[in-house]
Amino acid sequence: MKLTGNTIFIPGATSGIGLGLALRLADAGNMVIVAGRRSEKLADIAAEHPGIQAVRLDVSDPDDISRVAADVQQRFPDTNVLITMAGIMEAEDLHTADFLATAERAVTTNLLGTLRLVGAFTEFLQSKPDATIVTVSSGLAFVPLVPTATYSATKAAIHSFTESLRFQLADTSVGVLELVPPAVQTDLMPGQAEADWAMPLTDFLDEVVRLLPDATDEILVERVGFLRHAEARGTYSDTLVQLASTVH
Repeated sequence: MKLTGNTIFIPGATSGIGLGLALRLADAGNMVIVAGRRSEKLADIAAEHPGIQAVRLDVSDPDDISRVAADVQQRFPDTNVLITMAGIMEAEDLHTADFLATAERAVTTNLLGTLRLVGAFTEFLQSKPDATIVTVSSGLAFVPLVPTATYSATKAAIHSFTESLRFQLADTSVGVLELVPPAVQTDLMPGQAEADWAMPLTDFLDEVVRLLPDATDEILVERVGFLRHAEARGTYSDTLVQLASTVH
């Protein structure tokens, strides 16, 4: 993916990795459109960063995805990059069926939200000579975090879906990348923004921006390697136990 001269739509970019990446990409010379559920946060971003456009979008609502996708494609016809950043992460206790409400929220937002966004943009992006879809999975797609079982499962599904999407779109102008973050110091989970087991956000963004121009499939910062390659290295079981005992 070229690092400048794009028009980029990023649902889920009102905080954390999404907002950080949006700001880096805007500074690199791209038109960036961010989307999220919180109108007040969107207004703040647009006011503080005049070059960034903001639209309200609830990715858990399929009708909202259809409406916003049509609006973005009409108002920003040069859009050639979609980054499906929106996601939620909540702990679950699987001892009873009480976890199902949490699990359903994760599936609706993380998995169905991504699939619906891709569905809303794939045909449109194929009309562009140089387009990219970037999905966002997680190191937990490869070794799950036990307390967030469904989050981990949705990210594993995103990884698998992205592999198929890349192969199916290989005969088009649309490249497909998968961003695979490790734990990063954001507010995704309580206490994570200050946790020493999470990667500083600035360091993560620095490495992603450096890797992005040459990426052809997965965008892997060095710190996610112990998760991404655990099975191949024969360390899967130990890593699973380590995560379960370290991250609370």
